Amino acid sequence: MKRESAKTEKNGKYENVDATSSSRSGFAGLLETALRRFRIGTYLIALIPVYFLTILAMSISLIPGLFLVKYALIHFSDLPEILYLGVIAFSIISAYFLYGFTLIFVVPLFNFLMPFRLKPFRGGFYSLASVPWYIHNAFTYIVRYTFLEFITPTPLNILFFRMMGMKIGKGAHINTTNISDPGLIEIEDKVTIGGSVHILAHYAAKGYLIVKPVKIHKGATIGLKATIMGDVEIGENATIAPHEAILPKSRIPAGRKPFINEEQERLNKLKQPSQDFV
Repeated sequence: MKRESAKTEKNGKYENVDATSSSRSGFAGLLETALRRFRIGTYLIALIPVYFLTILAMSISLIPGLFLVKYALIHFSDLPEILYLGVIAFSIISAYFLYGFTLIFVVPLFNFLMPFRLKPFRGGFYSLASVPWYIHNAFTYIVRYTFLEFITPTPLNILFFRMMGMKIGKGAHINTTNISDPGLIEIEDKVTIGGSVHILAHYAAKGYLIVKPVKIHKGATIGLKATIMGDVEIGENATIAPHEAILPKSRIPAGRKPFINEEQERLNKLKQPSQDFV
């Protein structure tokens, strides 16, 4: 098969996502070529070490809780059965929370020890450049889907995201767990992130995976259930309306307020009580 050259951003062009061969040399090139030619099989094989690392992180985090349950099983066995069952139930639930509090420190440690870091890139899903993106988010989602809701919003969720590489200013408030790619997200001082907001430093288009930073300047407010996508910058003291979607490459000016059309303003006035009856 004729070797297909991959386009790069260095010459102002982009990688050919349909290429079945890699432009890389050596062992890295062989791995990427295999990933492109045998996509499903190689992809599943590549997931094995990712699952292993996530299972290992979760297992280590569970150890303190298991010690507690074991202690309760051994040292309270002489209690009446109803009390004994109560102690065991309490120890199991406590073990879960011990797992969670341990996990928010173990996962960032694993993320830090990885030999590669999440970096901005544009390329195919089946490429070596996408591997750090997969692993970084795999670690993030372990905490997000097993425990993060219990510490949101508290200083602990701020601490977790900071340890995952997210830049967070003083007085920032994050009331959401729906954050992907924290290593490429920056929020400055006194930013307010509303409940169920989605922030992700990536998007996909025409077969490409694009991973680009998100920056939210100081004093900005992101409304309930809004969505902020990759390659977005929110200006100082700007406001994003609830449920509003900010598309990739958007640059929201400082002080911007949500748009309300004339019809909406008219309806709002109609809902106000008439002054004739005051």
